[in-house]
Amino acid sequence: MKTKFLTLTFFLFSIVSFSQNQTKQKTISQQKQVSENAIYQLFPTQNFWTFIKLDSRNGKMWQVHFTVKDDSERTEVDLNSTALIDEEKEVKGRFTLYPTENMYNFLLLDQIDGYVYQVQWSMTKENRGVIPIH
Repeated sequence: MKTKFLTLTFFLFSIVSFSQNQTKQKTISQQKQVSENAIYQLFPTQNFWTFIKLDSRNGKMWQVHFTVKDDSERTEVDLNSTALIDEEKEVKGRFTLYPTENMYNFLLLDQIDGYVYQVQWSMTKENRGVIPIH
């Protein structure tokens, strides 16, 4: 009886895990299809109230804060106001962001030339920035 219970529990756990993984993969895949041709993309951070807005043509970025309470807390601040490439080399979808294990850091990838940048967002201006990784 105990063996049957353990087998059934394992089987049910496997089904639930598989279906959750399939749903996550489908959502990520759908998101990429929608955003591949987008000029601007929003990337969530681990902070519930903060997103990073990316101009996928040139690597410009902004830190976007929203709130459900005080209007003064809604804001968009520069992370990188300077294009990382010349205007004639801009292509939709050229740049994309990848999260890291550190909630304040992302990796920005130039998908054409292969350059990588460390992107750090912060509530304080001194701690925000984009640093090339060579």
